[in-house]
Amino acid sequence: MTVYKKALAAAASAVLALTLAPAAPAAAKPSVQIVEGYSATIRENDSKFFCPAGEVFIGRSHNGDENGWTTYWCGRIWIGTEQVAVSTAHHQEVATETYSWFEGPESNALVGREHDGDENGVTSAYFALLTWQGRPVTLVNKRWSQTYKESRHESKANPGEIMTGRRHFGDENGDTVYQYATVSY
Repeated sequence: MTVYKKALAAAASAVLALTLAPAAPAAAKPSVQIVEGYSATIRENDSKFFCPAGEVFIGRSHNGDENGWTTYWCGRIWIGTEQVAVSTAHHQEVATETYSWFEGPESNALVGREHDGDENGVTSAYFALLTWQGRPVTLVNKRWSQTYKESRHESKANPGEIMTGRRHFGDENGDTVYQYATVSY
């Protein structure tokens, strides 16, 4: 019986030790970071601009009429130490510039824009699917920026945001607004 009592006491001691042991800390959720990348300034009229592979729009500015200059800012999205994949297959939307309203499909960001002619010309917006670890990212807290006069403005995403849409009404004196969203997973 003595062996049995010693084994029972050892087992009870082991259970007590496991019960009192602190739980292992939960793995920290990786943070999302948008890192500014490529930017370019080009003439607005008859222009076509795409962010480099792996980058999305994070801002745009324009000065003047259709002969003026437009600047695009692109950025890379990181979740933890892994870059978010940006599809090379693009979804294209087309509208007349005087009344253009573009919003990307779910989990898509703006990656390119094309404009032909003046305010009566055609504008195209190009969107790309964003994935992380093989799954589409989630875009939350979508918001529209303040209203800007197209002929003289600059708009950039807040930290953690990317550009997911644009609206414009009228000529270079008309209103432009941008849609931004926070990247999540």
